[in-house]
Amino acid sequence: MSFIALVLIIAHPVILFILRPERLALLNFIDAPWRARFAAISTYSLIALIVMALWRVKLKINYETWHYTHIILAVLAIGGGLLHTIAWGFYLDAPLKRALWTGLAILWCCLLIYTRIVRPFLMLRKPYQVIATRHERGGSTTLVMQPIGHKGFPFVPGQFGWLNVWGSPFKLTSHPFSFSSSAEIAKESIEMTIQDAGDYTRKIRNVTEGKRVYIDGPYGAFTVGNPADMHVLIAGGIGITPMMSIIRTFADNGDKRPIILIYGNKNWDVITFREELEALSGRINLQVIHVLEHPPKNWTGETGIITSELIERYIPAPYEQHEYFICGPNRMMDEIEKTLSALHVPLAKYHSERYHFV
Repeated sequence: MSFIALVLIIAHPVILFILRPERLALLNFIDAPWRARFAAISTYSLIALIVMALWRVKLKINYETWHYTHIILAVLAIGGGLLHTIAWGFYLDAPLKRALWTGLAILWCCLLIYTRIVRPFLMLRKPYQVIATRHERGGSTTLVMQPIGHKGFPFVPGQFGWLNVWGSPFKLTSHPFSFSSSAEIAKESIEMTIQDAGDYTRKIRNVTEGKRVYIDGPYGAFTVGNPADMHVLIAGGIGITPMMSIIRTFADNGDKRPIILIYGNKNWDVITFREELEALSGRINLQVIHVLEHPPKNWTGETGIITSELIERYIPAPYEQHEYFICGPNRMMDEIEKTLSALHVPLAKYHSERYHFV
């Protein structure tokens, strides 16, 4: 959607300059009238917003810095666009046009008020408390959180929430993490398993029992739902967390539909939930295939990385009848998506969760 918006917005001045070449003078920001400056501010802000969102990691921008910058750029993009619309006058010279733009402006203001004031206020009244922390393999920490004075909220396995550990819900920056617990026990407690991957996540392992936190959720469409004869879960590293929610929910429901989990890791010692996955294999129809880049001596399992050849070897036909969930490093996910497309698996049958955006 952001790419489509960017193309349409850039097409607007391009078409204008083609039809009216003399208007190229408006690109001179210093001499241009304010109505043109507002348009330039809006366009440049949107371009910067998209570039920083896509390449935040490569640009080595701190997450919190990026989040604040993202908010500022979004306000400039929308505010500049509205001021350009008002100042130019052409877009408001008829009653229907005025009604349209006035309605859009009111809608955006209402969304902002709901997102930044109403929803945080509702969250403030429904806090959670950390009742346990577990240090997992692979440098990850699981927070077990219990609702305080309320019934919590239900979620579908595979979804995520925005977690705020330090500060109130009105704080501008929070962090998204997948739920790793079973959806069947959501009213009792919620778990998030977080890998030590940065300044914020590094502090998670020091969170103590009794800490009050806030969770905004649930969000996401990385969920079980389509009719399928089997579920194929393909995970790399900490990409196992939404998969664990799916597997644990199947176990608590007594769901006997077959699950194939192909799980890639660096070595045997860093496999998060390794022992629990082995135990769950005895409770439900779960087949776990470990793929190790650096296997121990006498390892007889799969080695290297998850490839299309490996997938085709373990997943039975007909491929289009299964439902697929993919979460892990970009290289792995790109390879798997190409493989599923080549096997004529419909887009509706496979879901991808890419953590690198955040």
